Amino acid sequence: MADPAPEIVIISVTSTTGWGNAARQLAASLTAAGARVGIAETGSVPEVRTFMATDFVQALAARRTAAAALVAHRPQALIYCSVTAALLWPAPGAIWLDAIAAENRPGRHGIWQRRVERRRIATAPLVMTMAADSLAPIDPSDRPETVVVPVAIERSGTPAPGTLRDVDVLAYAGDPVKRRLDFILASWRRARRDGEQLVVTGIDRETAGIEAQDGVRFTGRMAPAEFRALLRRARVFVTAPRREDFGIAALEALADGAMLVTTPAPGPYPARELARALDPRLVSDDIATALRRALDDPVDGYGARAAELIEPFGLSSVSATLRARVLPRLLPGWKS
Repeated sequence: MADPAPEIVIISVTSTTGWGNAARQLAASLTAAGARVGIAETGSVPEVRTFMATDFVQALAARRTAAAALVAHRPQALIYCSVTAALLWPAPGAIWLDAIAAENRPGRHGIWQRRVERRRIATAPLVMTMAADSLAPIDPSDRPETVVVPVAIERSGTPAPGTLRDVDVLAYAGDPVKRRLDFILASWRRARRDGEQLVVTGIDRETAGIEAQDGVRFTGRMAPAEFRALLRRARVFVTAPRREDFGIAALEALADGAMLVTTPAPGPYPARELARALDPRLVSDDIATALRRALDDPVDGYGARAAELIEPFGLSSVSATLRARVLPRLLPGWKS
């Protein structure tokens, strides 16, 4: 017997690892809330040179994917994963976003996206934001009612005790420019002591043309489970983004018991505020000093406190929000 058709189809632009993972997490959360959910993925899209063109080819791919999903599944509702996916929609649907072009596409980079997204956000049946201030650039009088639905972040396994964590510092640099890998490496040269090692994931050193450096090991791209296994072994996770819209990896680090060293990057970036609450010394533009404080003088009970602060991002919490505040808006007759 064929499986029942999905009530909700998530439109996912899968040209970026982060949004692909986020769409799968949203599907899992909606399923846990009791809905029948499918994901329609765009697959890879052409690489182009500018942000304007990148957003256009991704939005066009999402339009084609959504049109096909409407014919194939006839769902009761669509959810567009990111505002970019909704820009050229063939039919209205809920929008789940981390940030908007008005914030992360300044000047000529967002000359068409900023205008179109205002119309989409105004006419969407529901806007879900990953953080409470995801729509901060919009005047409060013009903001639609929103529901905060973060990416569900769960502990990936039993974290190693502090004394058994054999990875001194871990970083993710899938996009070395956005992640400011050069700044992290320079800071590590200042902070490192003999025998300590920084492990960099998401990028291959030789392919990226990065010079070898004492105390630095590159792993290349890793499967999500492999990355989370490294997080469970890491004492510190370091990140220095130019801006951060949500920051899944930083939240995963906290969930798996690693201390978070980060710059106070602009953007919604909820992990930044959690890190400040846990140890404000570790949120600094001087990450070399912050790294030494984390490695030499860690706050007692950091991991246990992080586990408490990350609870609102857990699957049960996110599913409860979806069940009570999202599904009644998307599915006629839904009873929470």
